[in-house]
Amino acid sequence: MTATDPLPTTARRPPAPHAALATDVRVAVNRLSRTLRGQKADTSVTDAQFSALALLHRDGPMTLADLSRAEGVTPPSMTKTVDVLIGRGLLTKDDHGDDRRKVLLCPTPAGAELVAETRQRRDDWLSPRLTALTAAERRTLAAATDVMRKLAAR
Repeated sequence: MTATDPLPTTARRPPAPHAALATDVRVAVNRLSRTLRGQKADTSVTDAQFSALALLHRDGPMTLADLSRAEGVTPPSMTKTVDVLIGRGLLTKDDHGDDRRKVLLCPTPAGAELVAETRQRRDDWLSPRLTALTAAERRTLAAATDVMRKLAAR
């Protein structure tokens, strides 16, 4: 595409219903999410690595296939993530029990500590900001979290 080419047709279609609200919500959620993601106990752990580790910490051991599905990534991609976490001593592979061909991925004590410390740092960053809001703003935010969960549901 050159500077004189017309814009793609998607750029010329009429705005979607609630386009301004969609933009405002998207920008606000992205900014807050980026700031919260930065509050990590170990900044060398990527967001994808932390997400997989935190899911295993919350939901318990699972196979690579189950973890891949839960995270919405391909098994080869998850294999790379898991290999890094194992190499860093944050995950282990344990016997499945029912099927000797499968292994269960489990956080190590160091992995569980990383998740707990990161969650604490994120809460510590957010809590004083919530305290600074009015009671009405906190009620609005509480109601909005339910709506955001509904929007995020697949």
